[in-house]
Parts: sequence; structure tokens; C-alpha cells
Amino acid sequence: MGTNDTGKPNLDSILSERKAFDETKAGKANNPSHVIPVIDLVDIDNKDPSIHQGIVNKIKEACETWGFFQITNHGIPLSVLEELKDGVKRFYEQDTEVKKALYSRDKNRSFIYNSNFDIYSLPALNWRDTFICYLAPDTHKPEDFPVVCRDILLEYGKYMMDLGTLLFELLSEALGLNPNHLKDMDCAEGLVALCHYYPPCPEPELTVGTTKHSDTDFLTVLLQDHIGDLQVLYEDKWIDIKPVPGALIVNVGDLLQASFLYSYVHITIYKKLFLLYHNEQNSTWHILTNKNVFK
Repeated sequence: MGTNDTGKPNLDSILSERKAFDETKAGKANNPSHVIPVIDLVDIDNKDPSIHQGIVNKIKEACETWGFFQITNHGIPLSVLEELKDGVKRFYEQDTEVKKALYSRDKNRSFIYNSNFDIYSLPALNWRDTFICYLAPDTHKPEDFPVVCRDILLEYGKYMMDLGTLLFELLSEALGLNPNHLKDMDCAEGLVALCHYYPPCPEPELTVGTTKHSDTDFLTVLLQDHIGDLQVLYEDKWIDIKPVPGALIVNVGDLLQASFLYSYVHITIYKKLFLLYHNEQNSTWHILTNKNVFK
């Protein structure tokens, strides 16, 4: 859980977050009228410029107001999204001895599996396992990735590179720039997949799945499972992001947010329901970033 200067467990911050999360779930802090925008990209190639501009305007407003939005009809088949979630689950449900062989904190590897990858920078630990895949710009050997999720990671990565290119074009337009502006800055050159897993916790009242944070990248695209529990801070209140089947959540990262002059924080919390029903949650993040950010 982390320690303070006296060497004792530092629980104040984590329990404060836990209380805020519980109050939100109980309806004490969550305003049901606050819902992040859901933007349909089905008409993005429409020849009518007013329709295209309407989508750009929605993205601009969402970035300025929330720093988050959900997208539907984004070009990635639902079957691919479901197989990715299944592939992540297959990896984590392997025998411990199999996963142990892949456990590492070596940042030079193209596939890294560990618990609390940010263990040395957090005041308290998260109840979460993660594997990280570096998918671009470098071309890695397929054998670098586990067999149980190799094919779907590589397939999903190709879809995500195309979607990332589209998003950076739309964001450039939302900023009043040439559609290629952010791409020409190499914002879409890198792709890193973070796949989280939140196993049942024996003492869920003492921890959270992921503590409050912002993302140190240009853009994060998140695929939630049906359990959800992602929250964002909006007008000093934590707001639930309800899962929308087939949708992806887009999160403006720290490296891009200054352009919109807004800041935000988001959080995912481990909740007691997981323990009671022995459910496990997994979520997959694809971080689109300049190729030099993680060097």
C-alpha cells in the first residue's frame, strides 16, 4: 500500500479516494445529468462538409469541456473488441508459473508484465496487474508476445493505428489547424497497449484498482469491459463513465491538453462487487504518442 516518512502504511490518500468513489456509487456525489459526450463517427467520410464539421465541433467541445469523449462507429469491428478482451483475460487466467516467466520491469522489452508498473512513483499501490506491449513504431517479432493473445494484439494494433491517425486529424481540425498538423509532429507514430486486470481483493475497502491520475501521453483510447467503474473528475465531482457496447473512450493526454487549456483527472476503482461475485475486470488502453516519449 505504500509508506510515509515514518515507515508506516500511508492509507490517508487511498481511503479518501475510496470514500469519494463509494459516495459517487451511492448517488451522493454523482450528478446523473453529467454524461461525457458520445460521438458517432458513422458519417465522418460524408461528402457534405457541414456534417464533417459538425463532428469536429463536437470533438472540440468535448475536449474543452471534459477532456474525454466516447466514440461509436469508429471502424473497429465489435468481434475484434470482444476478442481483445477475451485475449487479455486468457493471459491473466494462465497458471502463475506460466506468467512468472514473463514478469519483468525491463523497459527495453517489447512485452512487459508486472504488478504496479508505477510502484516506485505512487504513494500507495493499486490492486491491479498490467501487461504493456510496444506495438509501434518499431516492428517487433510476433514471438515476443504471448501465444494466448498474440494474434489479437497485433490485429487490434493495426486497427488502432488507423483510428489514431483519424483522431489526430480531427483534433487538428478542432484546433483550427491543417488536418495533418499533429501527424506531421509525429504524434501518431507510437502505439503502446496497457492491458489491466483487477483480480478479487480480500480487503477491497483498503484499496482501489487505479488511483486518480492523468495520462502522460498525447492521447489514450480505452476499451472498457461491461463492469466499467471508470470515473472522471468534472467540476470537482467524480462522474461515472458508463460502458457503451462497442464504444471506445478517448482521453486527451497531458502532452495535448494544454492546447485545449483544460485539465482533468480520471480514476478507476476496485469495488466490492468483484469480491462478492468473484468477477474479474480487465481493461485495455492504447496510448498514442510521439515515438520518443517512452525512450
